[in-house]
Amino acid sequence: MTQMHTLTRHRDIQNWVSDRHGIPAIARVRNRFGEERSQLRLSFQKREKPSHESQDDGMSPCSWTAWLAELDRQQLALMVDMTADDFEIVERTTN
Repeated sequence: MTQMHTLTRHRDIQNWVSDRHGIPAIARVRNRFGEERSQLRLSFQKREKPSHESQDDGMSPCSWTAWLAELDRQQLALMVDMTADDFEIVERTTN
């Protein structure tokens, strides 16, 4: 059974990610028109053996201040499964 929660409070988001050894990151991506936009990402330390392969995933680590400001600017939230380490960055809904 999953226990999905949508987190919008900055402290809650930062605590959930930090408890799982994650760091905030922002990737710059281009749409089909060539316009660049910021895409929020989270990077977590792998629990498996480290790979010797170098992989450029386009992520740039950033400060929590910058990440959370972009989260608010894009009106996004972090949906998390409290029983697992699953998450998704989703649009905020107003009720």
